Amino acid sequence: MAMTRKQRRTTLIVSALAVLGAAVGLVLYALEDTIVFFYTPSEVAEKKVQVGQRFRLGGLVADGSVDRGSGTVVSFTVTDKDKSLPVRFDGILPDLFREGQGVVAEGKMTAAGTFEADTVLAKHDENYMPREVADALKKKGVWQHGEKKE
Repeated sequence: MAMTRKQRRTTLIVSALAVLGAAVGLVLYALEDTIVFFYTPSEVAEKKVQVGQRFRLGGLVADGSVDRGSGTVVSFTVTDKDKSLPVRFDGILPDLFREGQGVVAEGKMTAAGTFEADTVLAKHDENYMPREVADALKKKGVWQHGEKKE
């Protein structure tokens, strides 16, 4: 029994959709490990982020928290004025990194509860802060665009 023209077209469309669905599924599976989520210290505490999970931590560098260890090791605290999280970074910090400024660090949590950063980004002028950090801090009423810090 031969297929009619309509049956062949339907079979072709269904097959094409199945192949397209499989391709999309494979791409999403491959990207799953490269997706890095953004959290503030409060969200890290709320979501109980797992040890070893990569994410971006954003907030303000807490005043009086920067401790330059031996070599290029630096410890500091990131805060959203609600919660704080200790960060350890081994590397060269951006020139504009300082206390009270916005920062985004990428890395993972350790079993000791410290965020081990492998990348640290600082805002580059008085009117710029990474959108994710600004939005999270605005939600908490901590940061307002354009206001000078006293």
